[in-house]
Amino acid sequence: MSELLHVPVKLADGRETTLNEYKGKVMLVVNVASKCGFTNQYDGMEKLYEDRRDRGFVIAAFPANNFKGQEPGTNEEIVAFCSTTYNVTFPIFSKISVKGEDQHPLYRQLTGSGVTATGDEPMRQRLRANGIEAEDRTEILWNFEKFLIGRNGEVVARFAPDVAPEDQRLVSAVDRELAKAG
Repeated sequence: MSELLHVPVKLADGRETTLNEYKGKVMLVVNVASKCGFTNQYDGMEKLYEDRRDRGFVIAAFPANNFKGQEPGTNEEIVAFCSTTYNVTFPIFSKISVKGEDQHPLYRQLTGSGVTATGDEPMRQRLRANGIEAEDRTEILWNFEKFLIGRNGEVVARFAPDVAPEDQRLVSAVDRELAKAG
């Protein structure tokens, strides 16, 4: 079983836990932000979650303010925004840092998994066009980067921020993991 599941995290309400709470489930771990051009992905994430949660699927959203200050809110403000604007029902965790010197240990493990992001080159080109260098393939590129964790707690896929939740590459990967025995 992966060490990933045992890293201490906090839910937005302050309750301390680990991802081991979701052991045996297929998880999509996403760094989110309320003021990002990709924020509308909450709609697709909620639909993906609703359609598959009964089969053992969960989305774990980790708000982060690492990119151009696009998540300035408090945990309470973030939860209120997500629930009133997008009717989010999947778990939202406390705000963390997903890159840099203060990178949360969970994201250190995710980015250290060796799994490269599907669809990241177009995103890298967009960032370069805006003067943002993103050469390190292990670092989080931007808000809404997605890590798919299999039932065994291992990272099985990673998706660039602009790979939407309804993108067939992501949906197929989720369904493939859900089809595996628990």
